[in-house]
Amino acid sequence: MYVDRSALGPRPAERLVLYEFEACPYCRKVREALSMLDLQAEIRPCPKGGPRFRPWVTQHGGQTLFPYLVDPNTGDAMYESDAIIAHLYRHYGTSAPPLGLRLGPVTNLASTLASSIRPNRGRRYRPSRQPVQPLLLWSFEISPFCRIAREALCSLELPYVLHNVAKHSPSRAAYRERSGRMMVPYLADPNTGVEMHESAAIRDYLVRTYAT
Repeated sequence: MYVDRSALGPRPAERLVLYEFEACPYCRKVREALSMLDLQAEIRPCPKGGPRFRPWVTQHGGQTLFPYLVDPNTGDAMYESDAIIAHLYRHYGTSAPPLGLRLGPVTNLASTLASSIRPNRGRRYRPSRQPVQPLLLWSFEISPFCRIAREALCSLELPYVLHNVAKHSPSRAAYRERSGRMMVPYLADPNTGVEMHESAAIRDYLVRTYAT
């Protein structure tokens, strides 16, 4: 996965908000689009049994379906991965979504197979306390190490700002300057001041700090 800089359109003035959960293949498709478009998003994880964000989606959207995108820049809120991807490329890209994201059942099958490698991770809620501020995660979708960090964030239902830094991303230079090296995942927790690399260390930190 890489960013085609020629395909990048206007940047959103306000951050996108995505309700999703890690083990969902349709959510994965949307995260892939976010990576390809080099977009940030606030992720509000919705694991099964989660008491915070899943009920909010049901109340405000009318259905318990995921992913669910809220775009404060356009006033849109929507279900359905294909509709969300089309929206992202229409407003923040310069062309139609790449073929790999619009092959219908073929894309869905590929996403399902990718998500099934660790089928029960990032699916169910683990009791936790809510942080005052969302955490920050530098990541890109196809990295298996980033997935470990996202699984922990999802299971603990911890909101976080997803900073995508896929190959050729314009955001990589600023990320390297902050973290000291081009290595993902990288977590920053503004609630504690902790910043760290290494997926296993991130997972252990999240459990130690937020699990109840």
